[in-house]
Amino acid sequence: MNTIPNRQVICETLLEQAQHDRSIMVLASDSRGSAAMAPFAKAYPEQFVEVGIAEQNIVGISAGLAHSGKKPFVTSPACFLSMRSIEQIKVDVAYSATNVKLVGISGGVSYGALGMSHHSVQDLAVMRAIPGIAVLLPADRHETKRMTEALVNYEGGAYVRIGRNAVEDVYDSDDYEFVIGQAVRLREGSEVTIIATGETVRVALDAHEALKEAGVSCRVLNMHTIKPLDEAAILSAARETGHLITVEEHSIHGGLGAAVSEVVVQHCPVPMRIIGIPDEPAIAGKTAEVFNHYGISAGNLKRVALELLGRRES
Repeated sequence: MNTIPNRQVICETLLEQAQHDRSIMVLASDSRGSAAMAPFAKAYPEQFVEVGIAEQNIVGISAGLAHSGKKPFVTSPACFLSMRSIEQIKVDVAYSATNVKLVGISGGVSYGALGMSHHSVQDLAVMRAIPGIAVLLPADRHETKRMTEALVNYEGGAYVRIGRNAVEDVYDSDDYEFVIGQAVRLREGSEVTIIATGETVRVALDAHEALKEAGVSCRVLNMHTIKPLDEAAILSAARETGHLITVEEHSIHGGLGAAVSEVVVQHCPVPMRIIGIPDEPAIAGKTAEVFNHYGISAGNLKRVALELLGRRES
């Protein structure tokens, strides 16, 4: 069982990259501990900026650093970074075309017990509506490493959302090529496709196994990049499997499900279901409890798939 959270992987990867790239800067909003960035601050104090609890300022400072030729990585709780500083992200990062990487830590319902004020289940909708901002959610520690390496050399603004705790591995290792904007087909299937992102990819893989036992051929797509979206992979899945299910740790409005449906409805309409957080303040509780409450589970994905296919659950 993996015990390394993705936030730790980002720190370790940036430490490796900073050895030969002194333009990398890390900024924190009183979050070096929760972002697991204390080792970076200790190793490269001249490349670390502690702003304090000032999310709007941290975005403005990072934009200034980017204009000076630096490669700033902002690490701040996703619930605050994506809401409190959205105007600065829109103007200072997107409109000004600055090379800023915004890392929203403890995203989704990671702060589950703290309730709606600390949940970030609208961030994908907000970020994907802003021109020039890439939106990414890594599935596990291996993908987080490859994604961070890619972002160091990616020119342009990006928003990355990661959870707080370690998640079960999706990949066997990090020995593969990660391409921003290119979905990964993790499992083959011909009857239905489950498209997942971030920590729900593991749920989709578990659902694949449950459906396999039920005699259903299920494809699984890891849509690690919500923007730019891999429309080709979506349309291939729609044409070749005929049924789509999206699952995400986000509101059912404006996130992965919305992005996929926007493509499908215009080019290849097929039966589809969107699984996520409904239009209500999400319940407070541990991540697993919140997931189960809203059907972000292998069992519910199996049920929905069988329903789409017109079959009874055995």
